[in-house]
Amino acid sequence: MVKAKQRILDIRFQSEIEIELEQGQDGTAANSRQSAANQGKGKVWEYLALASIPLVLVLGNSMLIPVLPQMQRALQISQFQSSLTISLFSITAGLFIPILGYLSDRFSRKIIIIPALILYGSAGILAGFGAIWKSYGVVITARALQGLGAAGTSSIAMALIGDMYQGGEESRALGLVEASNGLGKVLSPIIGSLLALIIWYAVFFSFPVFCGLSLLAVIFLIQEPKSQDEPKKLKAYLQSIGSILKEKGRWLITSFFAGSLGLFILFGALFYLSQILEEKPYEIEGVLKGLILAIPLMGMVTTSYITGSVIKKNGVLIRWLMNIGLAVMTVSLGLSIFLYKNIYLLIGFLTLSSIGTGLLLPCLNTMITGAAAKSERGMITSLYNSLRFIGVAFGPPLFSWMMSVSNELVFITVSVLALITLGLIFFLIKPDRKLSEA
Repeated sequence: MVKAKQRILDIRFQSEIEIELEQGQDGTAANSRQSAANQGKGKVWEYLALASIPLVLVLGNSMLIPVLPQMQRALQISQFQSSLTISLFSITAGLFIPILGYLSDRFSRKIIIIPALILYGSAGILAGFGAIWKSYGVVITARALQGLGAAGTSSIAMALIGDMYQGGEESRALGLVEASNGLGKVLSPIIGSLLALIIWYAVFFSFPVFCGLSLLAVIFLIQEPKSQDEPKKLKAYLQSIGSILKEKGRWLITSFFAGSLGLFILFGALFYLSQILEEKPYEIEGVLKGLILAIPLMGMVTTSYITGSVIKKNGVLIRWLMNIGLAVMTVSLGLSIFLYKNIYLLIGFLTLSSIGTGLLLPCLNTMITGAAAKSERGMITSLYNSLRFIGVAFGPPLFSWMMSVSNELVFITVSVLALITLGLIFFLIKPDRKLSEA
């Protein structure tokens, strides 16, 4: 009987293999740790560059809110006409966002974002000269051009994040973008009030500065991944979008509506608060008014960042937070019907409503960004952002009209709308326990 040769099996635990891989061929872990640290720093700069895009976008409207009463007096226009400087900006953006979304899918995200930022900043200079010439027509035209520039910013940035990241990293980046959006809303009334101490139209000349900084960040800090797919022709592209809406339309359209409503209430409430703070008995102007307007927005930005950091792709948590956010909005706005005359309670209720918005929007962003494959993502996020802009556009003029009827009408309307949206979200949006990667 021949003895079998003794064989030595090379058995290693997974942890040992991971250690060897981490240490690399030279047997040292230092290089690996240094590489990870450098990569982490790169991610931070990448996040900041992405966050600068919605930050610049928000300044386009929020920074003007504190100076609207001064604009009315300087240009001798009505409250409704001054509100149109916000509405026209948002309507133009809303109309062009889907077109630029398609172009970003067809070509690339940065090819759209870069000229959009240039146009945005340049039109700010035109608006500033329009104010110097006391020409309301020039100001309105410049604001429409700024809206066209704005159409190529935030929505394309959301699609870009979907291209660059996956899973928890994607929801964290989207939460940061929403938080940056909120941070812009917090800072912009204060910045607008400070700039108005120089002269009210100084806000227009600040746009090219902010746009220039964001432009440099986008060019040098963001590396857009190259698409592996051949761009679809327009007919095939539209068929793909139609298929997505047919398959997921029930919850997608509900999500679009909810996002639009959230910003309609937010900007309308800011417009309302800005107007009443300058009236008797408060007569609050300047930086103090900007600081007060920033209180509700700080609630939103803090909540948005935390929400985006914790939801990851957890469908159950996303559903809970959306419903809680809309319930908070409904209750706080409903109480304002009876207690709006107390300015301290009013600011508190508007802050609670903003916190509810901060729970809602990052969840919607995560679901909508993941609803389509990379080749159609620009259009889907653009449709969403288009409706968000329309919500912003109609907020100030509709709130202005409701204020002319009664203050109670303002809060009855928005609390009922929030309640209806809560019902739609509760019954129509039921995400999977774990959201899939598109």
